Amino acid sequence: MPQNKFQRTFIIGCGCTAFIKPRATRTTEDMGLEAGTKALLDAGITYDAVQTAFVGYCYGDSTSGQRALYGLGMTGIPITNVNNNCSTGSTALFNANNAVKSGLVDCALALGFERMKPGSLGSNFPDRPPPTLLFNKRTVELEKTLSTGTNSGPGALRMFGNAGQEYMDKYGAEIKHLAMIAAKNHAHSVKNPYSQFRDGWTVEQVLQAPKINAQLTKFMCSPTSDGAACCIVASEDFVHAHGLENQAIEIVAQGLETDDPAAYESQSAMEVAGYGMSKRCADKVFEAAGFADGRGRDLVGVVELHDCFSANELITYPALGLCAPDEAHKMVERGDNTYGGKYVVNPSGGLEAKGHPLGATGLGMHFYITMQLRNWAGPMQAPGLFDIPDKRGKFGLVHNIGIGGAAVVSLLRRPEFYKPGGIDGKARLGYNHAHECRPVTLADVDKVKSKKSSKFVLQHAKL
Repeated sequence: MPQNKFQRTFIIGCGCTAFIKPRATRTTEDMGLEAGTKALLDAGITYDAVQTAFVGYCYGDSTSGQRALYGLGMTGIPITNVNNNCSTGSTALFNANNAVKSGLVDCALALGFERMKPGSLGSNFPDRPPPTLLFNKRTVELEKTLSTGTNSGPGALRMFGNAGQEYMDKYGAEIKHLAMIAAKNHAHSVKNPYSQFRDGWTVEQVLQAPKINAQLTKFMCSPTSDGAACCIVASEDFVHAHGLENQAIEIVAQGLETDDPAAYESQSAMEVAGYGMSKRCADKVFEAAGFADGRGRDLVGVVELHDCFSANELITYPALGLCAPDEAHKMVERGDNTYGGKYVVNPSGGLEAKGHPLGATGLGMHFYITMQLRNWAGPMQAPGLFDIPDKRGKFGLVHNIGIGGAAVVSLLRRPEFYKPGGIDGKARLGYNHAHECRPVTLADVDKVKSKKSSKFVLQHAKL
């Protein structure tokens, strides 16, 4: 279908739980109900308005999505469960967005959650080879091409550490640049009440933390986490019919890219870790938004990207086109990744500090960028997003990657009809949930639950 035949799509509501240490204190249906309730309250609609839903998680039984959403009602809508490794949440949103964009529905919900175990990621199926086996083998094979030689640590940590080492070998970056990235993210997280860690580790503290492998210390790594996030996508007709011009943020372009042969065939640890996949996805997204030949990046003001390890944030700057291939560490030195610089990258604190509940991570990123573009982010607000002649302001950029692999990139912006003021999500929740984290109550659920089918809520909701 030609691009101009698609409907425009908008995030009209979003919600998030706190991301917390995985200690089995919350269930997935409990967290999913909280995030979904907040998103529906934000949008000012009930669950009856939702025509389809996509629910992302990696560690859970089949139909866990149904179990979480049945707390809002059993309305018979299509509910599809999604698993795409660390990009699961954004993949759920990608499917919800396409359902609206194609005209199949006018309102779709994307929910993501995770209840994880402490410690490094592992397979739940030890009786069979993992789907990332070839990536792990290639990671080890390529270590002979790196100045550090044989590395150590769990698979993902080793893979991204090697990718960072390749960048350092090529362009002269140092471990201190990885520490500067991690310290930047930990400093940002201090202002985010949803963050798992709000310690504000300094560069020196990051460097002195326990060393995990040749490149990375403990504070350069994202933790495992429990949490949930939710975004609701709607058509332009739906936005106007429900008076949401004061908070709807347009998904201008969005893409999902998987690996190409370079992941295996090249002599590049960066390619194994998804550098090319991210680059292709970003380039296609900017082209779909009307920018060619690498243009459009200067109109980006705020970014949430996949810093599972600080090494991945370093190599993702050039992958997204935020700097030249050899300029990532110089971008760090200039402070062009934080407040006062060219971009504010991971104002939430990123995965390293905010936490990384796999199914929720990508949707949480879109929650934070949506709030930035609404100018609701309070102490996390990126400055200057609306200080340009175009009344739509600058773009917000989201990048979410999963090894094995899939990369999702989204480009968000205020629409031309955006009109702040009046009754909005802050008024409906009773506080600004962009930068204040509160639980939901049964009274909150009662406002948004299905009016046609909600007996299940009263019997089974646990808050």
